[in-house]
Amino acid sequence: MRLVTLVSGFSILALGGILLFVLIQGAAPFILPTAAGLRIVVENIPEIRVNGRLYRDVPLIDAPADTEALSLGFSSPDGTEQVLELKFLYAEKDPERMLTFTAHEGGAVASPEAFVYTVTYPPALPGLSRKVHVILPEPPYGLFRFLGGLDWRPTYNKVYGIFPMILGTIMAALGAILLGVPPAILCALFLGEFLPEKAAVLVRGAIELLAGIPSVVYGFFGLMVVVPAVKGIFRVPSGNGLFPAIIILAVMILPTVIAIAETSIRAVPRSHREASLALGASRMQTAWNVVLPHARSGVMAGIILGISRAVGETMAVILVAGNSVQLIRSPLDSVRTLTATIALEMGYAQGRHSEMLFSIGVVLFALILVLNSLILRMQRKGEP
Repeated sequence: MRLVTLVSGFSILALGGILLFVLIQGAAPFILPTAAGLRIVVENIPEIRVNGRLYRDVPLIDAPADTEALSLGFSSPDGTEQVLELKFLYAEKDPERMLTFTAHEGGAVASPEAFVYTVTYPPALPGLSRKVHVILPEPPYGLFRFLGGLDWRPTYNKVYGIFPMILGTIMAALGAILLGVPPAILCALFLGEFLPEKAAVLVRGAIELLAGIPSVVYGFFGLMVVVPAVKGIFRVPSGNGLFPAIIILAVMILPTVIAIAETSIRAVPRSHREASLALGASRMQTAWNVVLPHARSGVMAGIILGISRAVGETMAVILVAGNSVQLIRSPLDSVRTLTATIALEMGYAQGRHSEMLFSIGVVLFALILVLNSLILRMQRKGEP
């Protein structure tokens, strides 16, 4: 008993710790800036002086908070002293105006991305250009700008708007539910009420086998079969889009909904069926009007698990959805879901970009809770 309690407590603490970590990481971009002050990254410059302080072989230098001016000095290949001076305006919100270079002799200033400036000097050796990167701290990002923004450009403009992804995720999940749940319930009813037991055992095993197939296999099937079919039928340049994603997700949730709903249907007491048949109802009337309402809670549980799988599916959606961040105007448009964004970009994301992917995970978690709550509310309203 103590061992069970210990293992259970440890599991709860581990899950709570993981959830807390994700929530903290997801909330950080909306509360804290990316750094306390300026950061300086140097390339191929072994020694550099920052406001009179010498740094040797230090690639990253953090300037003190509220630093308004910096003077950088280092030696050029011909022995002359190179001086780079800049001023930082904290009151200016536009990243292109926050930084002013008052001196940059011999260097070419460029802004490869928002909040980043690069000063390039002639190389000391061929192919080894000397560079000074000045990285400005990104201020906290607006929550409503994040949730309602239409543009997702995290690498250059540092714009993080996920509304098209939220819309794509909801439409893909709801489409899969509308397409997949009715056949799943009818199939569960047929298995539990009409199919002979020996045949039902075989079909039940096949359904369990379908539930164990990896999602990437479903995605590959969609890429090789569904996408070309959609492209040929609707005469579109690319078959990847929302509609193929809905089809694949509907197929993927079928085994889950069927298995749970059929288990609940078989758990309905036999006396309910006998009473209905004794009153003159047919088998179909009994199954539809007596058995299915009594198994409602189990059927709703299957639907909730189906929604969770549809919202959280990643690999299959990546293969068939097209993965373009845009507002959906047609079921044939390319779409990107929240999970696809995390999977596609986590490998190279850093800084604020990486934190925003954690924020997407929090939004995904909240979205699943909202959808499941709506389903449960509908169930309670339908109860007598």
